[in-house]
Amino acid sequence: MFFVSVKRVIRSGVIGFFRNAFVSFATMLIMMITLFVIGASLFMNAALESTLEQIKNKVDINAYFLPGVSEDKVLEVKSALEQLPEVESITYTSKEDVLKQFKEEHKGDQLTIQALEELDENPFGASLAIRAKDPSQYERIAKFLEEHESAKSGENRILEKVNYNQNKLVIDRLNRFMNAIDTFVLFVSSFLVIASIMIVFNTIRLAIYTNKDEIEVMQLVGASNWFVRGPYVIEGILYGFVSGLIVLFAFYPLAAYFGTVSEQFFGSFNTLTFYINEFGTLFLYIVGSGVLLGAISSFLAVRRYLGI
Repeated sequence: MFFVSVKRVIRSGVIGFFRNAFVSFATMLIMMITLFVIGASLFMNAALESTLEQIKNKVDINAYFLPGVSEDKVLEVKSALEQLPEVESITYTSKEDVLKQFKEEHKGDQLTIQALEELDENPFGASLAIRAKDPSQYERIAKFLEEHESAKSGENRILEKVNYNQNKLVIDRLNRFMNAIDTFVLFVSSFLVIASIMIVFNTIRLAIYTNKDEIEVMQLVGASNWFVRGPYVIEGILYGFVSGLIVLFAFYPLAAYFGTVSEQFFGSFNTLTFYINEFGTLFLYIVGSGVLLGAISSFLAVRRYLGI
């Protein structure tokens, strides 16, 4: 008997869903816009996180030494850095190699090359490119270099500059940009979620009002509360479920179209690859959000206008 009742409740909810096609379409349209924003935010967050990870992996600390510093002193600092557990690798570039690189980069600028050749000595110093095992460890390495340099004074100083703060600025700016995007998406999503709940709420209210005579008869003959309100909750869930499926599959052609473009713009991130690999997650978030929105709004409408 229980399963028969469940079957009837579901059947009534499906009939209610298809009964007013135009109202159902208008309701789902608002929900689809909401779910599209939610889905788009998942793609955007994944793209920005991928970009941030690429930047972190490419970032290293470059320690630039003064031109007069001997190779022995540079190698001494290199040896001390290699003892740090945070350091993965160190690339040493001699002052001669730095000069060669500079000439190669400016080989078309004859004025610069001529001015360089007129100098009596190499104006460049050696450098160390230090890569940490984890991006979060660069601050510790930079602090070590600062302490090493602070121990010296006046003419004994050997470091010209360390570019950690410049790289850190790039990462911090990207993090702030991501936080701003998250805040904006949260604001827009919240507004659309409230709008969706109100639309579904009023749609279910309209359905209740239309069937008020039928509901009164059901209550008079002793129908249980869940049997009366169940079809309307099912109807709300169907709004969210169908809207979620439409949005989920609408993302496929968009992801395919922007796949190459996103890879060129964001580096290794490809929208189509993300869509395929994270299909389960997208289904959970998009369709699940739709079902949840539909269920909550229809349940509130039933409680408000049926009093059960």
